[in-house]
Amino acid sequence: MHTQSLTGREIADHDWSGTSLGPFAGWPQSLRTTLALMLACPRPMFLAWGPDLLCFYNDAYRPILGYRIENSLGRPFREVWGNIWDDIAPLVSATLAGESRTMTDMRLDLRRTGMPEESWWTFAYSPVFDDDGAISGLFCITAETTGRVVAERKSKAADERLQLALSAGNSIGVWDWDVAADRVTADTRFATLYGIDPDRAAEGVPVAEFFGGIHPDDIDRVQGEVDAARASCGRFVSEYRLLHGDGTVHWVSAQGRCVADDQGRCVRFPGVSYDITDRMKADLALRAAKAERDFVVELTARQRVANDPETIIRLSAEALGRRLGAHRVGFYRLLGATQMRHGENWTDGTLPTLAGVQPVGAFGERAERQRRRGKTLVFSDSRHDHGGDLLPYAESGVLAGLCVPLMNEGRWEAGIYLHHAEVRHWTPAEISLAKEVAGMTWLAVERAEALLRLSHRVDQQSAALAEAGTEIRAEADRRVAAESQLRQLQKMDSLGQLTGGIAHDFNNMLAIVIGGLNIAQRRLARGERDVGKFLDGALEGAARAATLTQRLLAFSRQQPLSPEVIDPNKLVAGLAELLTRSLGELVRLETVLAAGLWKAKADPTELENVLVNLAVNARDAMPDGGTLTVETCNTHVDDDYAREAEIAAGQYVQIAVSDTGTGMSPDVLAKAFDPFFTTKAVGRGTGLGLSQVFGFARQSGGHVRVYSEVGHGTTFKLYLPRFWGDEAAAVRRAPAPFRAGRPTEIILVVEDEDRVRNNSVEALRELGYTVLHAASGPEALALIGTGQDVTLLFTDVVMPGMTGRQLADRAMELLPRLKVVFTTGYTRNAVVHNGVLDPGTHLLPKPFGIDQLAAKIAEVLDA
Repeated sequence: MHTQSLTGREIADHDWSGTSLGPFAGWPQSLRTTLALMLACPRPMFLAWGPDLLCFYNDAYRPILGYRIENSLGRPFREVWGNIWDDIAPLVSATLAGESRTMTDMRLDLRRTGMPEESWWTFAYSPVFDDDGAISGLFCITAETTGRVVAERKSKAADERLQLALSAGNSIGVWDWDVAADRVTADTRFATLYGIDPDRAAEGVPVAEFFGGIHPDDIDRVQGEVDAARASCGRFVSEYRLLHGDGTVHWVSAQGRCVADDQGRCVRFPGVSYDITDRMKADLALRAAKAERDFVVELTARQRVANDPETIIRLSAEALGRRLGAHRVGFYRLLGATQMRHGENWTDGTLPTLAGVQPVGAFGERAERQRRRGKTLVFSDSRHDHGGDLLPYAESGVLAGLCVPLMNEGRWEAGIYLHHAEVRHWTPAEISLAKEVAGMTWLAVERAEALLRLSHRVDQQSAALAEAGTEIRAEADRRVAAESQLRQLQKMDSLGQLTGGIAHDFNNMLAIVIGGLNIAQRRLARGERDVGKFLDGALEGAARAATLTQRLLAFSRQQPLSPEVIDPNKLVAGLAELLTRSLGELVRLETVLAAGLWKAKADPTELENVLVNLAVNARDAMPDGGTLTVETCNTHVDDDYAREAEIAAGQYVQIAVSDTGTGMSPDVLAKAFDPFFTTKAVGRGTGLGLSQVFGFARQSGGHVRVYSEVGHGTTFKLYLPRFWGDEAAAVRRAPAPFRAGRPTEIILVVEDEDRVRNNSVEALRELGYTVLHAASGPEALALIGTGQDVTLLFTDVVMPGMTGRQLADRAMELLPRLKVVFTTGYTRNAVVHNGVLDPGTHLLPKPFGIDQLAAKIAEVLDA
C-alpha cells in the first residue's frame, strides 16, 4: 500500500469490516497490486472493485470528487456518482462484460460543488481481474478537457460570426492594412461605411483617414485595442460608432487578425466591418426600458414609506420631472364640478409653480372636455396643435404638455400634468411612463389619506378608551395594593416558619450543651471526676449548632467560599471511598466520569460537603438498598434555560447524583429546597441540607435542579460554570499532622468580646504559643508601635471603630512579614466579596474548636 499519499493513508485507516471486502488483511493480492499502481500514479484514476463496485481513487482524483470527498471511499460506485449514472451506466455494464471503453470530450454534470456545472472529460474504462482471473471491477484513467472544449467552441463561434458577416450583403466591408507602408485598401462597402471615397479606398489611404470617421467618444478605446492587437500579433474584435457628415450615427462591428513576419512583427492587418446599427438600437432600447422599470420600482418604494399625501405628490412630481426633463410637474384635485385646486408641484425654475384654486376650463374648452372623458391630453406646440384650441396654454408660457386625468368610477376627480416651455415631441414611451406614474401616485395618495382617516378614527377611539382606562387603572391599583399586602403577610408567615425552625433546633442543641455542662458542674463540685461523657455531649451539641449556622449561611449565600480551579472528575473519584462508607452495604455506588471534562472553579471542601449531603439523602431514600450514581459531563445552557434558572447562558460542568429510591411527589418536589422542610423523622434531619446545596450552587455562579418520579428515584443536577483560564487544577493535600506551638512564635489576639478573646488566648497558650491580646484595633496598633514583635495577627473581622481588615492593613505596614488569620461569624464584606474570600486571605469561621484553631494557625505559620 502506497501509504505516503493522503488517500493511501485513508485506505489503511478505514474500517472495512462492514463492507463486502472485509478486513484489510484478507484482501486479494490482485486488489493490493492494482491499488499500489493507482496510488503511485500522478494522473487522476479510480477503481471500482467487488460485487458492490466499492470506490477507490488516488490523490490526483480527489478534486474531481468535490464535496463528495468526505464519504466516497468504500461506497458503491453507483451511490457516489448517482447524478450521472444514467450517462455512464452503459459504459460500466460493457466494461464489466469484458469490453474496454474510451470516451473523448464527453459532457458530464459532475456537480463538484453541489451545483449544476458544464464540464467535458476524456476517460477510459478497463476491466480489472481478481486472483482467479475473473472480472472483479473496473479501472478508470480520466482527464478534464473542459478548457480545451470551451476554447474550441468559442473559436468556432467567432469564425461563424465572421463568415456570417462576410455573407451579409452590402453592410459588409473588407479591408487590408499594410502596416509598414501605412496604407489601407478597402472595398466599396467598407469605404461607404467609413465615409471615404471608394476609388481612393481601392487605391489605399492612410489608416488615420478611417480613424477620423470614428465617434470622438470611442476613438481612444478603438485605437488602444488596435495597438494591443498589433503588439501581441493577435486578433482584433471591437464594436464602436461611426459619425457621418450628416450627423447620423452608425454602429459597426469590426474583426481583424494580424499577420506576422519571420521576426514576429505585425506587417499586415486584414479584417472586415459590418453594420450593427439595428441590433444596437434594439439593445439600447432594451436598456432604456430596464432603466425605466428601475425608476418605477424605486419610486414605488419611496411612495410606500411616505405616509403624508402631500409628501407623496411632491416626491413623485420631482422624480417624474427630472426623469423626463420637463419644466413643471404638478397635481390637482377637483372641487365640485367647476373648480380645481392645485396641490404640490415641482419646477426646475423655467416655469413658475401653480397654486390655489382655478376654473376647470382655465386652459380652454378642448382641454376640459378631453380630461372629463378620461383621455390624456398630449400636445407638442400649443400655438398650433388641435386647431389652436390650446392657446390658453401658450399664453401662460406652456408650449408642450402632457395632462393625465385621474378617474374614480368614470368620474374625473384629479390629474397630473407635465408642462414644458419649449416645443417638444413626446415619445410613446414618455407618454406611457407619465400615465403609469400618475396612476400609481393616485393610488399612493388614496392609501395615505385612508391611513390618515383611520388614524383619526383610532385617536377618537383611544380618547374614549382613555376615560374607561382611568377606572380600570384605579381598580388595578387597588388590586396591586391588596396583592402587596398579601405578599407581605406571606413573607411574615415564611419568616415566622424560618425563625421558628431555627429556634426549635437551637433550643434542642442548647439543651444538650446546658444540660451537659450543668451535670458536669454539679459532679465536679461533689469531687467526682467522671464527667467526660457530659462534656462530650455538650461539645457535640455545640458542634451541631455550629453546623446549623454554617448551613444557614450557605442557604443565605453569606458563607465565605475559597474557590479553586478543580478537576471535578478527580474530586468525585477521591470521594468514592468516603461515599461508599457512608452509603452502607445495601447501596451500590457507581461513578460515570466523562472524558475531556472541563475544569470548574469552586470551593472544593464545600463541593465535597454538597456531594456527601446529596449522597446521604439518597441513601435515606433507599431503605431497602439500591444504586447511587454520580455522573459528570459537559453541558451548554441556552438562553431559554438561563432565563428560567436566572443564570448566565454558556458552558457549564454538570455533576448529577441519581438514586433508585422512593422518589418525591410533586408537592414534596416543589418544597425540596425550602429551609427546615424535611420528610425525615423527627431528630433525623434539620431540613437545611438541600437549602445549603441550593445556596452553594447560586453563590458559586451556578444552579441546581432536581428531577424525581415516585417509585423510580431522584436526580439532582449541579451546574458549575466552566473555568476558561490556563490555571491548573489545585492538588488536594492531606491535612498536616498536629504540631505544638513554639514560644518564639508570638501571636497577637484582637477581639472586642472579652470572653471570646480570653478563650482564644487560653487555647493558643495551651497549644504552646506566646500570646498577646488587645480589645480593639487601635490598642493592637499601639502595642505594635512600642516595638513589640508579632509573628501572627489573629483578629476578629467585625469590631467597632476599626475592622479587622483595616487593622491588618495598618499592622502589615509596620510589620511587613506579619501573617494574618481572620475569624468571624459573619463577614459583612470585609474580607469576602460576592461570597468569595479575597485572594491570599486566611479565615477561620466562628465557632471553632481547639483542633481547628491549631490546624489553621500551623497551616499559616508553615506556609
